[in-house]
Amino acid sequence: MIDFTLSEEHRLLERSVREWGQREVAPYIRENDRNHHFDRERILGGMAKLGLLGISVPQEYGGAGMDYLCLGVASEELEYVDTSLRVIMSVHAGLNCLSLLTWGTEDQKRRYLVPQAQGTKIAGYGLTEPSAGSDVRGMQTTAVKTGDRYVINGEKSWISLADVADNFLVVAWTDLEKKKQRDPSGLTAFIVERTFRGFSSGPMKEKWGILAGNTGWFKMADVEVPDANVLGKVGEGFKIAMFALDQGRYTVAAGATGLIRACRDASVTYAKERKAFGVEIGQHQLVKEMIAQMESDYQAARLLWLRSGWLKNTGQRNTRETGLAKWFATVASERAAGDAVQIHGANGYSDEYPVGRFYRNCKAPSSTKARARFTRSCRPTICSATVRTVRHAASCRRMEKPSNPKSEV
Repeated sequence: MIDFTLSEEHRLLERSVREWGQREVAPYIRENDRNHHFDRERILGGMAKLGLLGISVPQEYGGAGMDYLCLGVASEELEYVDTSLRVIMSVHAGLNCLSLLTWGTEDQKRRYLVPQAQGTKIAGYGLTEPSAGSDVRGMQTTAVKTGDRYVINGEKSWISLADVADNFLVVAWTDLEKKKQRDPSGLTAFIVERTFRGFSSGPMKEKWGILAGNTGWFKMADVEVPDANVLGKVGEGFKIAMFALDQGRYTVAAGATGLIRACRDASVTYAKERKAFGVEIGQHQLVKEMIAQMESDYQAARLLWLRSGWLKNTGQRNTRETGLAKWFATVASERAAGDAVQIHGANGYSDEYPVGRFYRNCKAPSSTKARARFTRSCRPTICSATVRTVRHAASCRRMEKPSNPKSEV
């Protein structure tokens, strides 16, 4: 029986993250956003102390051992403060750590997953390239086998934590003939360390939103990666990438839900303070309608990510449900942010109020982890293909217990 009631553990986490965000991050987020400043020590240090960086990693690997609902709760609360915080959860905890947990060898888990879960090392994810986003098979990065290692050459772009992360999950072509044929079985996943010779990175300075976060690019010029750093098996890179994106979409869905709530709360506060035609603007029908739409979207988006999290916890297939949750929540967050700016009038166009930042930030989640309109038009095909690949991979290895996040099959 489906039960979306949050446990005391979930509620405690919700309160803890909410209080930390309001106390340690919210007072500084406006200036950090304005100055394009990523406050690494305050944010990553605080998240590590709360156990968020290893939230769904089992305790035996240095994590908090919490379930997928906890991951969703944390993502929602973090994005309520600012999208840049949730991005860390998506990339570090979702895309990277959960992939290592599911596909990594015991040696890889000890060397990389444990310090990442403890927060002493930060993790990134390298899939997108200048000419390849949703079209994963269009990537150009190659990894050529030379003795007991691979030599990787290529460039990744729009990478969250590009200038911050210590380790990256990188997908590259290991079979050049299959690359010509665009056969995804020629892709392989690797764990690449920033310290490997030939690795370089830089920031993207012309972003429109999520200005308090770190986004950039990295290049690999003859980077030598040992065989021991192949994640999964050679040729399983596409499967691993799709699995990772499912984890990322789940955190995006929960995070966008938090952004809707932030827009609603800011709008309600302003509608009670601002007066027009002798009354609070919240008394006008059109303003009421916009706020009501925000509340409706918030409740629906929350139920969708809760359903996805419940399916993940019980080990059931949920690629379709997770994609739907991400699509709905990100589109609804754009609508909420746009309406919030309208409710604030000219003030919504200034940096004095947070809704302008909400509007700039909401555009990124709907454009990443498969763009919203792309997901909408291609969802049946994408989901069935992803489920097949992940189910096949899962049949080849022993998965974790439902209490530990694992493949959703």
